[in-house]
Amino acid sequence: MRQLPVLDDPNYLNRDQHFSDAGVYRISKTEAMVQSVDFFTPIVDDPYLFGQIAAANSMSDLYAMGARPLTALNIICFPASCYPLEIMESILRGGYDKVIEAEAVVLGGHSVEDPEPKYGLAVTGLVNPQHLVTGSGAAPGDVLVLTKPVGTGIIATAVKGEMISVEDAGPAIKGMAVLNASAAEAMLKIGVSAATDVTGFSFLGHLYEMLLSSEVGAEIEHKKIPLYPGVAEMVSMGMIPGGAYRNLEYVRPHVSWEGGDGKEDALIVLADPQTSGGLLVALPEEKADLYLKELKARGTDGHLVGRITGETAGEIKLF
Repeated sequence: MRQLPVLDDPNYLNRDQHFSDAGVYRISKTEAMVQSVDFFTPIVDDPYLFGQIAAANSMSDLYAMGARPLTALNIICFPASCYPLEIMESILRGGYDKVIEAEAVVLGGHSVEDPEPKYGLAVTGLVNPQHLVTGSGAAPGDVLVLTKPVGTGIIATAVKGEMISVEDAGPAIKGMAVLNASAAEAMLKIGVSAATDVTGFSFLGHLYEMLLSSEVGAEIEHKKIPLYPGVAEMVSMGMIPGGAYRNLEYVRPHVSWEGGDGKEDALIVLADPQTSGGLLVALPEEKADLYLKELKARGTDGHLVGRITGETAGEIKLF
C-alpha cells in the first residue's frame, strides 16, 4: 500500500494513521463509516464454530475503534467438489448467528471454489467522529487493560498436533467466539485514550504499533497478562505456530527484558498470533477502576497489564 498514491480526501479521517484497525470515512458531521475485512482458514474443526469465530474476529476491528457494526458481507472459499455443501452452510450459519448477536445484518457475499476453506466478513459500521477511538492517543501515565487472555495460536497448534483435546481447548475456543462488543461499550462510556484489538500480530506486535502511533513507550508486567488454560504447558512441549516466531523477530529489537527467568517462553507467548483476541486499551489511571467495573457489569473481564511511559517511541520493557 505504501507504493500507492496517498488519497488526499478530507473525509478519509484516518488516512495518515499507518496502523489503523479499520478505515474511517466521514459521511456527515455526526456519522462516519468504518470498514474492515478479514478472513482465514479454519482454526477449529467444527464448521459452525469456525463461522462464529471468523465473524467475531472480522467485527473486532470496528469495536476497537468504538464503532457499531451495521452490515456484513460473507467472503467464503470452499472446495465444493470435495465436501458436502452442508459444511459450507454450517460455516455461514455460524457467521450469520454471530452477526445477528452483534445486532447487524448480513447483506449477502461472495463465494469462490478453492481447495482450502476460508471464511470471514467485510464489515461496515458507524461511529460518531467525536467518539472515534484510535491507536494513536496513548499518553505517558495511562494504564493498559487487556480484555481477553492470550494463547489462541498456541492452543490451535496443539489441537492440530493432537497434543490437547478439543474439550481441554474449550476455554480458548469459547473465548475466540466472544464479541468485543461489551469491551467497546464500556470503553465508550468511560472514555479512553487509545485502543486496538489483539489479533494476528500478537500482543507485542499490536502494542508496538500503538506505541509507535502514539510516540510513547510502555512497561508491561508479563505475569499479569492472562493466558488460556494449557498455554504454558503447550509452549514447553513446542506447540508454537510459525507466526509467533515471525512476530517475535519483528518486535524483539524494541523489547527489553527485566523479568528474570523464563524469558524465551514468555516472549513467544506474547508474540503468539491471536484469532479474535481482546481489546488492548490505554486510559488514564484514574479511570481504570471505572472501566474494570463497567467490563464486569457487562460480563467481561479486564486485566491491568502495564502502563504507558515517556520512553522512546515503540520501546517495550517487560518486567
